[in-house]
Amino acid sequence: MIASLSRWKHSLPALLAVALLSACGGGSGGDNSSLSTSTPAGQLTQEPGAPALSNNIATDGFNWFNYRRGQTGLASLARNSLIDNAALGHSNYLNLNNTVAHEQVLGKPGFTGVNLGDRLAKAGYVVTTLQGEVIAGAANTSGFYLAEELITAIYHRFVIFEPLFKEGGAGAAVNNSGYAYFTTDLAGNSSYGPGLPAGQIVAYPFSGQQKVAVSFSSDNESPDPVPNQDVVGYPISVHANYGAVLNVATFSVRQRGSATDLSVRLLRSDSDAHTPVSAAAIIPLAPLNAATTYDVSFIGKVNGANLTRNWSFTTR
Repeated sequence: MIASLSRWKHSLPALLAVALLSACGGGSGGDNSSLSTSTPAGQLTQEPGAPALSNNIATDGFNWFNYRRGQTGLASLARNSLIDNAALGHSNYLNLNNTVAHEQVLGKPGFTGVNLGDRLAKAGYVVTTLQGEVIAGAANTSGFYLAEELITAIYHRFVIFEPLFKEGGAGAAVNNSGYAYFTTDLAGNSSYGPGLPAGQIVAYPFSGQQKVAVSFSSDNESPDPVPNQDVVGYPISVHANYGAVLNVATFSVRQRGSATDLSVRLLRSDSDAHTPVSAAAIIPLAPLNAATTYDVSFIGKVNGANLTRNWSFTTR
């Protein structure tokens, strides 16, 4: 699995944007499957309460985001046809120009606007609150798979699990070789979504989650969340409302029955420029064990209010 190009951007109105480019293949005859952290689409369809499969990349990907958001306790995103049009236009642009990027270049085939705000405005959707974008490109045409890959990648997850997003849209394009470009845009044109109660957070993996992946290929993101290592453990994150200040006192994970916390890399805004002030994550520095329960502890503050959360999840 080879991946590159991801960005976290801020502007006014606030823009949250991340892109993931991934492709399978290459090598010199060796088997690099051990580096893959993907969950096969067939396994995703078997998850309890999984959305019905439509075999439309955009619809399945958007529904998968809502499925995972709902499992954490976040409100579903309403699907907006104007945002759909903006996302589809951008996926078509990426396909026509064989690229994965957030900005388009005037004069190139399929141009619909330089940045996300321009493309949303051209589609008739004017953003006055938050806007964000995640993009996946892969030799896989399952919307479930593409969405799950974006959720696994921690900087992308910060965007997808933003509590205050209200609605969104998705679009996909596939080239003649079966390579898919999947774009999801998230926004609110006049108000925020319901978000979380003051001082609250959501976590992922969520409490009681089963069949969590054991590893993550850190090199699949740029900036690389674990710069000196590729295959690490599955990222664990907490999310508050955009604009809330999340302070971390302790954030740890250990195998059930062990007295020792795992070695992790902590992502928080005061030490990682790509982590928003309203979220934090820990990434175990070694893959997790299969079929094992892990206990997580978070102690910190949200806008100065003390907060303690303890939960567990089990790997597949």
